[in-house]
Amino acid sequence: MMNDDLVAIGGDFHPQRLINAYENGLFPWFIDDYGYINWYSPNKRMVLKPENMRVSKSLRKSITNKGFVVKSNTNFLEVIKNCSSIKRKHEDNTWISDEFIYAYTQLHDLEIANSIEVYLDNELVGGLYGLVIGNIFCGESMFAKVTDASKVAFYHLCQWAKENEIELIDCQVYNDHLASLGATEISRVEYFKILGIN
Repeated sequence: MMNDDLVAIGGDFHPQRLINAYENGLFPWFIDDYGYINWYSPNKRMVLKPENMRVSKSLRKSITNKGFVVKSNTNFLEVIKNCSSIKRKHEDNTWISDEFIYAYTQLHDLEIANSIEVYLDNELVGGLYGLVIGNIFCGESMFAKVTDASKVAFYHLCQWAKENEIELIDCQVYNDHLASLGATEISRVEYFKILGIN
């Protein structure tokens, strides 16, 4: 993140405030040491058009042959809890605090936040969650306990997005994993245009 990506500090997690933030290209990333929510709008936004997802041969095999069962919105709370506790490279801790979990669970109850869950032998082994804002799916986080489980969730997200006229998946900020799946960076201005912000 660059210094100009942080655009606001403070506020709360009231559902309408969260919705307004996403509608204006902002998202909360973490609560700082003083208890304030930090709101970001990256100058370079990582996004993916659903039809542009790259599916490797190995991922295709995992999708068709590994025995994964994919569901949606049946276990939102466990998805976000797993996203908060999974160990990630280059990260010592998580931004998904109890306050985040409560806030996004409220959005799920309002049918704004959604989850995709991946099961293997009846065990939740991967998934992701995010919000639908207009024709954009604002992805928040994903996790995997077995190889390719989060990629399978992402693949099914892209299929669902195409079926439901979702134009863009907002991946927020660059990482190599998302780039390998076909996500690219666009400018903040381009992202605002897609949101309909002048």
